[in-house]
Amino acid sequence: MTDNPTPAHTAADEQADPPTVPLLAPADGVPPVLVGPDDFAAAAEKLRAGSGPVAVDTERASGFRYSQRAYLIQIRRAGAGSFLIDPIEHPDSLAPVISALDGPEWVLHAADQDLPCLHELGLRCASLYDTELAGRLLGHNRVNLAAMTAQFLGYELRKGHGAADWSKRPLPDEWLNYAALDVELLVELRDAMDAALRDAGKDEWAAQEFAYLLSRPPSPPRQDRWRRTSNIHSLKTARQLAAVRELWESREELARQRDVAPGRVLPDSAIVDAAQSDPRTVEDLTALKVFGGPRQRRHARRWLAALNRARDLPDDQLPARKAPTTGLPPVNRWEPRHPAAAARAALVRPAVVRVAESVSVPAENLLSPELVRQVCWNGAEPTGSAVDEALEAGGARPWQRELTRDAIAQALGEAAKQV
Repeated sequence: MTDNPTPAHTAADEQADPPTVPLLAPADGVPPVLVGPDDFAAAAEKLRAGSGPVAVDTERASGFRYSQRAYLIQIRRAGAGSFLIDPIEHPDSLAPVISALDGPEWVLHAADQDLPCLHELGLRCASLYDTELAGRLLGHNRVNLAAMTAQFLGYELRKGHGAADWSKRPLPDEWLNYAALDVELLVELRDAMDAALRDAGKDEWAAQEFAYLLSRPPSPPRQDRWRRTSNIHSLKTARQLAAVRELWESREELARQRDVAPGRVLPDSAIVDAAQSDPRTVEDLTALKVFGGPRQRRHARRWLAALNRARDLPDDQLPARKAPTTGLPPVNRWEPRHPAAAARAALVRPAVVRVAESVSVPAENLLSPELVRQVCWNGAEPTGSAVDEALEAGGARPWQRELTRDAIAQALGEAAKQV
């Protein structure tokens, strides 16, 4: 690994799009959709006989379904070919596929999007390669799969069905063609990007990041998710917030039961409208926009019951007007409360950005913004070893610590002189 790597591709390289060849269909045709135990067992046998990394992708039905389950799994391996697996009817019969994929390296694009639904089915890998993350480490501005495939391989992937309702059955032929193409060149893309990372001296950085992706625990669930309702800021009273909370929770329960995206059960705009209007009867409720439609009339008593619960809450059980703060306050509020931390942030954060720019890596990939804030808030002795210890405790990988510890230590030292 070099001390000051130079990326093989820079943002300037991307300003002029390279000439591309449209990739319209898989070279071997669109594979059949595999739906049952016999199909899965046969696919697993072929995958075991293949060689090298395995390209993996999934299609979900975000925006249509409540769950984030995989409705289609795409797999490709050299010597085995491509496979489209429908896991919906026989998820308990995937054991042969699970076994066949437990060992080879997986190649994914934006792995953090696909791994949760694959884990839900029991599919896990020993090692992975994330081509989106590789693109970030190489300093590319556009890191979607189509942009990376064009930049590194010269092929044009035509997108268009990623946001479709993949729970639909049967899946249209055009969608299946799109899904198969997502893994058609993924291993070749991995190889090209790996060569670029090696040339840039960033291959060890990538290896550490990929290992971290596999080892990091899942993020804790968000608290008070109902507060993310669109336009909730327009409400003025705690009682109105209580109405939003009760309607949101009732909608969430119904969406989960029906496996439908919450926004398709009841849009946020209707929740806020009902909280503001405070209808007391079914007739008043159904006179409101959205609630008067046939779909909402069927659930009118459910929504009215939620509003009544909010109305009946004692004052001391109403939600706070402002969301309870968790973690550190925003940096722009540090000055009056913790001026020393504010002084550190004013110097440390730009120092991290300068290091990121010097190695053509986004600052958020060089060090997580939350970790930078923690170091600024808590402080540390302005020495490389003390900063290294603080960064390691916050989960920073060795390559990140090596690049940033001295710059952060220097910034901390300068900040200490100002206080």
